[in-house]
Amino acid sequence: MSRERGDLRKRYLALPWRGKLAVAWRLWRDRRVPLRARLLLPAVAFYLAMPIDIIPDFIPVLGQLDDVLVVVLALGLFIRMTPPQVIEDHIARWLAEHP
Repeated sequence: MSRERGDLRKRYLALPWRGKLAVAWRLWRDRRVPLRARLLLPAVAFYLAMPIDIIPDFIPVLGQLDDVLVVVLALGLFIRMTPPQVIEDHIARWLAEHP
């Protein structure tokens, strides 16, 4: 990971959960983000809605843990596939709106 990506990742992770979700939503709607990255989020929603899971949900804790893991990995991949300048723009805009 480059230094710029690492600094950007730290800035994103420093946001409150509401900020992370808002920035992710804004990135998803931004046309500068590659289509393949934007398609990840609907694919995750589809996976969560499907009745078939990697680990069935009726197994306590592990059934829900695989869903959380899929969401976290998909969001991480989405952020990694997004150009750093676009992420920086949205983080700066969110911080300006929420001092």
